[in-house]
Amino acid sequence: MESSAVLGGLQLNYLLCPSRNPSSSLPIRPFSFTSHSSPLSLKLQKQLPLTSHGASAASSPICPYATLSDTFVSETSELADIEWDNLGFAFLSTDYMYVMKCAQGGSFSKGELQRFGNIELSPSAGVLNYGQGLFEGLKAYRKEDGTILLFRPEENALRMRLGAERMCMPSPTVEQFVEAVKATVLANKRWVPPPGKGSLYIRPLLMGSGAVLGLAPAPEYTFLIYVSPVGNYFKEGVAPINLIVEHELHRATPGGTGGVKTIGNYAAVLKAQSAAKAKGYSDVLYLDCVHKRYLEEVSSCNIFVVKDNVISTPAIKGTILPGITRKSIIDVARSEGLQVEERQVAVEDLLDADEVFCTGTAVVVSPVGSITYLGKRVCYGDGFGDVSEKLYSVLTRLQMGLSEDKMDWTVELR
Repeated sequence: MESSAVLGGLQLNYLLCPSRNPSSSLPIRPFSFTSHSSPLSLKLQKQLPLTSHGASAASSPICPYATLSDTFVSETSELADIEWDNLGFAFLSTDYMYVMKCAQGGSFSKGELQRFGNIELSPSAGVLNYGQGLFEGLKAYRKEDGTILLFRPEENALRMRLGAERMCMPSPTVEQFVEAVKATVLANKRWVPPPGKGSLYIRPLLMGSGAVLGLAPAPEYTFLIYVSPVGNYFKEGVAPINLIVEHELHRATPGGTGGVKTIGNYAAVLKAQSAAKAKGYSDVLYLDCVHKRYLEEVSSCNIFVVKDNVISTPAIKGTILPGITRKSIIDVARSEGLQVEERQVAVEDLLDADEVFCTGTAVVVSPVGSITYLGKRVCYGDGFGDVSEKLYSVLTRLQMGLSEDKMDWTVELR
């Protein structure tokens, strides 16, 4: 039986029946979106048809005379019952995920919201055997009036498209990516933390899900989005972190994939990161692999050095991820009249810096309290410096909707 509920100005139509497994949640058939004067609904109506991509009868049974109106509305109109004051950066299972598939050489066209849960992959899937996968990360914030804000989602879409080209994968269009993010956040809006309590971390994935034995692009691809409420990335919160410079192991090489957000880049840093954390450091700062002298980035964030109110950060030349928070901080700094240099930054520059900070979607802006290089520790203070504190304040107030968005970076969801 088809039923409906209104969510954020969209009418959601769905088919469902009680799960055959009494201990599991109610499964949902794909949603279609009916217009209530919403451009989002018109676009998603085309992208979320009532057809399933390989969903089994057991996982998505169709039964007449069953509805989910009360369940769905209650799930999406009330805050989840969790300890919002104790959020860390750890995964919490939410309600829905978004899934869209595409054949090699084809285009993504049909997507659907599904109950969050495990997915099936062939043991011979390209992502499992050859690492053919990308991911993105962005956040949603809740304002005092209940409005939900996304921060520059089109930038994540563009970065995924660039990464997909490098990894020989098809990718959703920018519009498909952004609208899928909107739909996923709205379906999980009870998991968006209250104002000032954190954010909803959004994780889009693109992977070679088709089976392949010989080294070649996978025959099928899956685009998936899931979300999780999060607090601070580092256990220190906004307190300064302590880094160690790694001079033997390297994150990326010229001509490699360091400049795209492919999954293998992150597995490669785990050895050095684990060793650093075992010694009490927060994370690792990597050098270039050619000269072993120039700064690249921290395991999952970009690095900035401040000297005499001049901000320097390593230039993007193929081995460093073009961070969206990095790009935003540079734009904010210049709009505030600060000088920013994108250049080669030698490790010696750290020893003479006034302040150092990291940027990234997860950390936003994190002050660096100390950096250890070849046994020598350099300290920068016990909190934000003047420059990093100003940039942190301007950016986070914009992201959270506490100041006017003169940059036109935020996207409102109601």
